[in-house]
Amino acid sequence: MCLGIPGRVLERWEESSGAPMARVDFAGEEQRVCLAYLPDLVVGDYLIAHMGYALTKLDEETARSTTALMRDYGVLPPAEQPGSAA
Repeated sequence: MCLGIPGRVLERWEESSGAPMARVDFAGEEQRVCLAYLPDLVVGDYLIAHMGYALTKLDEETARSTTALMRDYGVLPPAEQPGSAA
């Protein structure tokens, strides 16, 4: 996931090699991300990743406002409305 889209950690684990990993939701798209540079991230934390590595931790307000701004500018598709047909 590029473009600096904020993501939310959904799950984390350690690989057999000891590398901390996470499943991260980037505006509806889930990706595997390595947490080697930010090993203290936990489920629910927000981050910016590049090339599969978490690089920056964000607070929830910044993550949500950045995602909303990216939707407003058309960088991300509109959020799906609850109950709408996908």
